[in-house]
Amino acid sequence: MPFKERNIKLVLEYDGTRYSGWQLQKNAPTVQGVVEESLRRLLDHPVRVTGGSRTDSGVHALGQVASFRTTTRLSPDQIRRGLNALLPADVAAREAAEAPAEFNARRSAKGKLYAYRILNREERSAFERGYAWHLREPLDLEAMRRAGRDFLGRHDFSAFRASSCQAKDPVRVVRRLEVKAPGDDRIAIEIEGTAFLQHMARTMVGTLVEIGQGKRPVESVAGLLESGDRTLAGPTAPAQGLYLVRIFYEEAR
Repeated sequence: MPFKERNIKLVLEYDGTRYSGWQLQKNAPTVQGVVEESLRRLLDHPVRVTGGSRTDSGVHALGQVASFRTTTRLSPDQIRRGLNALLPADVAAREAAEAPAEFNARRSAKGKLYAYRILNREERSAFERGYAWHLREPLDLEAMRRAGRDFLGRHDFSAFRASSCQAKDPVRVVRRLEVKAPGDDRIAIEIEGTAFLQHMARTMVGTLVEIGQGKRPVESVAGLLESGDRTLAGPTAPAQGLYLVRIFYEEAR
């Protein structure tokens, strides 16, 4: 008699450098691909994994959530340990747990937190080239903080999404945006929202950086949101500085 089907929730972290994003592609390595292949070997049956966020090529994750269904008798802890023994070194399973039957890593998400890392100094880094955006010119962090306030709330983010974005509704809610300086030459921009359009977080960062460089006024964000014109906003910040930190499954209070 086969074991009953179970729904398993994973929390994953990965270095996105050598992957063409999360989502499966025919002719390129993806994080979803290596996770599904490792699970197939571990569980001895094909597995389709749903990711909470479709991170882009080169983007990293500290708290990607994934869910899948299985009839295995292995415990969640055995799944986590077995998966880590099979996954490549740049992908790791931090947690595995039983989830309610209705849980879906993508559809059940209520919000996401991204962080963007900038190395702001004259000298380049031999170690952080794949994990931060190196900017030599000092940034005006206070100007960036003031400008960031205009992103808060519910807006049409058409001016901040990729031309290839397939989302039907461009309206999103940004709950929090903070520009932090955890070190003398390190800057972190944290953005929390209900959901994100393709390249939205990176374009927001690119625009804030131009404000920090004095290339556009602090007050420009409101006008960009109103315009809905992607060509008027700043550049899309490089992928290597972006990290998916956390996915929320409870409504914000």
